[in-house]
Amino acid sequence: MASTSPMLVSQRVVQACLFLLAAIAMFGGTLQMYLGQPTTTARLDNVHRFMAGVYLGMGIICFWAARTIRLQGTLVYLLALGVLLAGSGRLVSMSQVGLPEPAAVWLGYLIPELLLPLVIAVAHAARPTMRSGALDDA
Repeated sequence: MASTSPMLVSQRVVQACLFLLAAIAMFGGTLQMYLGQPTTTARLDNVHRFMAGVYLGMGIICFWAARTIRLQGTLVYLLALGVLLAGSGRLVSMSQVGLPEPAAVWLGYLIPELLLPLVIAVAHAARPTMRSGALDDA
C-alpha cells in the first residue's frame, strides 16, 4: 500500500494503541530505571531496574512500529502478545499475593494491559495484506 494513500481506520487504531503503549512504556521504564526499588534488597532492585530497561526498550519498539505501521505485520501481534503476557503476570501476582493499594490504580493498569492487546490484534487483522506476503513477513 503506497504511503500516499489514506491510512485505513484499522491501521489508525493500531497506530494509536502502539503510540499509547510507547508513551506509557518509555515514561514508566525511564522512571523505574531512575527510581529503582529503594525499600528492598539489592537483588530485587537489580531485577526491578533490569525489567525497567526491558519496559523502556519495548516502548521504543512500539514507537517505531507505530511510526512505520504501514510496513508492519507479525511484529504488531508480538508486541500485543508481550503486553498481554505482562498483564497476565500482573493478574497472577494479584491472585497469589493480593491486590496492591490503592486498588483502583493497579486495576487501572491491569484492565488496559488485558484489553489493548485484543484491540490491537483485531484491528491489525482487519488490515489489507499484500498477496506477495511482504506484509505478512514484516
